[in-house]
Amino acid sequence: MRGHDYRTVDVPVAGGELRVGVWEPVGGAEHTVLAVHGVTSSHLAWPLVVEQLPGVRVIAPDLRGRGASNAVQGSAGMTAHADDLAAVLDALDVDSLTVVGHSMGAFVAVVLAGRHPERVTRLVLVDGGLPLDVPPGIQPAQLVQLILGPVAERLSQRWADVDAYIADFWRDHPAFADDWSDELEAYIAYDLVPEGDAMRSATCGSVMADDVVDMNTGSTLPDALAGLATPTLFITVPRGLQNETPGLYPPAHLEKMLAEYPAVRHVHLDDLNHYTVVMGRRGAAALGQLVRAELAALPAAT
Repeated sequence: MRGHDYRTVDVPVAGGELRVGVWEPVGGAEHTVLAVHGVTSSHLAWPLVVEQLPGVRVIAPDLRGRGASNAVQGSAGMTAHADDLAAVLDALDVDSLTVVGHSMGAFVAVVLAGRHPERVTRLVLVDGGLPLDVPPGIQPAQLVQLILGPVAERLSQRWADVDAYIADFWRDHPAFADDWSDELEAYIAYDLVPEGDAMRSATCGSVMADDVVDMNTGSTLPDALAGLATPTLFITVPRGLQNETPGLYPPAHLEKMLAEYPAVRHVHLDDLNHYTVVMGRRGAAALGQLVRAELAALPAAT
């Protein structure tokens, strides 16, 4: 399999700079993909998927408020992220490309296609992007705990070092019981930043909370979906953030969403959870195959 050379660049956006990971395929790129991570994640969620994409350049930013982009100031929300992604494409001289979004990144990808349709040739939405099953009348302050639970709680915790972070939070995480890897450990280490004598997650809690509210309320996402003309593949898995069932799209809700958006093609990947569909080797292999099929439908260098 052809390999990739990895580098990072910093791209100016409103309020600061985004850190962007770029994987350049050895021997030149046949296609370019923009990979957009989830709500408390970073660009280092993607290396196992990159391995499954020989000949493909992968561009993956740390979204504002996450990773090495956590100091970017200003508005959060799907619109701000979508415009940041357009700025990344401008900086890297990319006119249009396939966008793969995971979790919250899938919602951002939909809004990017809505605001900048000329930049997106195809969408691959991985366990996100279509409305979640949120109870009517729920208050914005309750959304974060309802949807993310312990994922959000870790943002207020502190650790002595990376080893403590792995031991206390990640090593026994039910999502990764059968999918631990060196790439996961690198992802975990990258997530920590110093705070006084301790370490904390790089994700900004207030930005994360604003994003969760925005992607589940208001008109931004429904408007983008209503006008969506980009060929779109929606991928779901049976288990959620804690390896629980059902996952983010329970069967009855999924059936409702697919009926509401009939132009969206759907694939269900068995025996995976919300994390391992991207950050486990089995999930990355299955996802890579689907992304390669999407790229095969495009002319070269798209």
